[in-house]
Amino acid sequence: MSRADGLRDALRQMLAVLEGERQALAGLDLDGIVGAAGDKERLCGTLDTASIDPGEIDEECRGMLESARRLNEVNRQVRNIIAANVSSRLDALTGSPHLYRTAGSGRAALRAGPIGGRAGGRA
Repeated sequence: MSRADGLRDALRQMLAVLEGERQALAGLDLDGIVGAAGDKERLCGTLDTASIDPGEIDEECRGMLESARRLNEVNRQVRNIIAANVSSRLDALTGSPHLYRTAGSGRAALRAGPIGGRAGGRA
């Protein structure tokens, strides 16, 4: 298999992984999302070691690269929307914006007091 064929194969796999990630994000499938992240990492390693000069990349590969770039960007935006939604729900549950973000910082968590603002730590 030539280097160009190896690149083409890795790009096809990446497109399939990105599509699977999109479906996992849509279904909030944590196992699928984590699996896609691992697959993307592995394929990025494969692409990094392909050692192909940009001048050697044919139009088919350029098209796949652009498609992968677009899919990855869309998936990133969906991940950010999900994260913002979770953040907003956590803020609503705690009754205090950003309380859960400061919990690991020691003094900030002590100043904030117990969740719900009740003494004794029971909510």
